[in-house]
Amino acid sequence: MSFFAAMNIGFDAKRAYHNNTGLGFFSRVLIRLLADQYPEHTYYLFNPKPGKSFHPEQTNIREVLPQTVLNRLFSSAWRSRWVTRDLVRMDINLYHGLSHEIPAGLPQTGVPSVVTIHDLFPEIYPEQYTPIDVKIYRAKLRYACRNATKIMAISEETKRHIIKIYGTAPEKIDVIYQSCAPAFMAAEPEEKKEAVRQKYRLPEAFFLHVGTIIERKNLLNICKALNQVRNEIPIPLVVVGNDGGFKDKVKAYLKEVQLEDRVYFLSEQLALAGKKPFVATEDLPALYQLATAMIYPSYFEGFGMPIIEAMAGGVPVITSNTSCLPEIAGTAAWLVDPDSPEEMAAGFRKIYTDVAFTADMRSNGLSNAQRFLPEVYAGDVMKLYQSIL
Repeated sequence: MSFFAAMNIGFDAKRAYHNNTGLGFFSRVLIRLLADQYPEHTYYLFNPKPGKSFHPEQTNIREVLPQTVLNRLFSSAWRSRWVTRDLVRMDINLYHGLSHEIPAGLPQTGVPSVVTIHDLFPEIYPEQYTPIDVKIYRAKLRYACRNATKIMAISEETKRHIIKIYGTAPEKIDVIYQSCAPAFMAAEPEEKKEAVRQKYRLPEAFFLHVGTIIERKNLLNICKALNQVRNEIPIPLVVVGNDGGFKDKVKAYLKEVQLEDRVYFLSEQLALAGKKPFVATEDLPALYQLATAMIYPSYFEGFGMPIIEAMAGGVPVITSNTSCLPEIAGTAAWLVDPDSPEEMAAGFRKIYTDVAFTADMRSNGLSNAQRFLPEVYAGDVMKLYQSIL
């Protein structure tokens, strides 16, 4: 519990309400944790338009929508600039930009602010984005890093990039590791896992990959690794994630090597069955825990949440030896060169065949996940808030 006076804490809640990938999950998890663990404060969620992705039950969470006709009509402008008037009017004590940006003019209001920087990918890999997106992201990132009272970086890797690219003073940046939703931290009962297996028609055993199907998530090399062990390991790969424009290339490879029946695109299978093409949030922990291993050999990440979601449930993890991924995985994962299907295949073999080794991986993963406990995460964020008030 906090010993500070009760605060009105504002959040940029666009992604909490409208984003079903990593930034949205990050926003929802943090808001819920703070509201639960620090109920003396009131949390105002500034949302540019009504959304369907977030339904918080806590009574100390208040959604704030644009009120005037002009603000509703130009909701993006309200979120990025005009919202500052509402922050002052509502006596907001602190504002948290949850993903890379704060409203223009916020410093002039006198409201202290925190901005979370997940990554600087548009600066580091501009070729992965359209030129206009790079220009917009760069302007927002630079403004936020220059004008926020404090920066919350989600990894040491991200902090190094902020210092190197923007010349930000290291003492302005706090590294605070995220936590997964608390549901991932508990072992699911066998009946729940079996119900999830039946609901999604999952195989008895499978390797799991979680992530949007884009080039940097590296699904193509995962499939090449699976091809190398196709005659040794008779279990398929289940892919959870929407197509980000890379699925056709992956499927062309699978067709070329006749491996199509060994890779299950879960969203696709659900759509073909006439169901909503995504896994229900409450089913994800059980889905992870059904997997033989989770493979996540991304080329670069800001954090790599699926690593913690898997380890927290006792699932072995294969991930990359690059970017921030070794920082998050610690010594508990099988680390691979993301350009090496051979190293991934070796991980598949070791986990599938060496029972004692796999048991150690499960135990070490559970221990590593303790670094990211929800109460530790929420406490660190609250300490950051209190440090600037």
